[in-house]
Amino acid sequence: METTTLGRTGLRVSRIAFGTWQLGGDWGRFDERVAFTAIRRARELGVNFFDTAQAYGFGVSERLLGMALRSELTHHRDQLVIATKGGLRRTGDGVVRDASPGWLRAGVDASLTALGIEHIDLYQVHWPDPAVPAAETAGALAELVAAGKIRHVGVSNYDTTQMSEFAATLPVETLQPPYHLFRRDIEHEVLPYTRVHDIGVLVYGPLAHGLLTGSMTENTTFAADDWRADSPMFTGAGYRQNLAAVQSLEKFAADRGITVSQLAIAWTLANPAVHVAIVGARKARHVEDSLAAADLTLRAEDLAEIDTIMATAVPATGPSPESV
Repeated sequence: METTTLGRTGLRVSRIAFGTWQLGGDWGRFDERVAFTAIRRARELGVNFFDTAQAYGFGVSERLLGMALRSELTHHRDQLVIATKGGLRRTGDGVVRDASPGWLRAGVDASLTALGIEHIDLYQVHWPDPAVPAAETAGALAELVAAGKIRHVGVSNYDTTQMSEFAATLPVETLQPPYHLFRRDIEHEVLPYTRVHDIGVLVYGPLAHGLLTGSMTENTTFAADDWRADSPMFTGAGYRQNLAAVQSLEKFAADRGITVSQLAIAWTLANPAVHVAIVGARKARHVEDSLAAADLTLRAEDLAEIDTIMATAVPATGPSPESV
């Protein structure tokens, strides 16, 4: 597995990280034993970077990840990079943003317990919280770094203004933004900003939440407890138009002896501002398919042809805490 240095953190990480949002319940039910095997397979194939979050089932995903990696976490802790996120709180009306110092401190302790570890390698603010001054959020995380509970601090879903406000108190070491062939808005301002400030970028959703796997059709349905069941990204004329683009991408990929999933992941990694692509999987065979993308090199002419295919696609947005 190819590795890279994650921006100013200095962490040496696999270019594909194993993501665990799908193991928290927002994507419907799953078999924990099968998911356990998928995590183990990722590790066997060289993945050393694992991304989770307190809000992925509020402990469910973190506990499963900790159990699956227990041997390495106990005997070879320095060989793994564990990233998690905080700053979301569950209420009776759903999930809300809460990046207040008190909630972040409680969240770090909860994540350490769920994962069964003594420190978190990378702690990220899951979503910007407009109700809490950036200085308060950053200040609390600086204290947690000083206390040894977290090693590095990043943010997720932040724009350039929000990162600048945060960085006035504590440097932003990493950014986790959404990025895939149907969502490229970060190319305009965010990625140039991260390159200038040496911020490590780990993108999520490279498969467009399943749309770029090639497994969906106009008749695809989702379980009621899967957030995609109510997402406009997977309904209507725009969805049908994007399915047509995926079909063209499938042919493009097949002509090169790869899958459309591998093509989509390799495309994100071809951007020089992107360090890591986060890919989630519930089954070991999906892990194997995805990880092969790290070894693919897309030429300039390949990227140009992909742009031509995507010219007729409809830009897509993803979920927010309020929509899940």
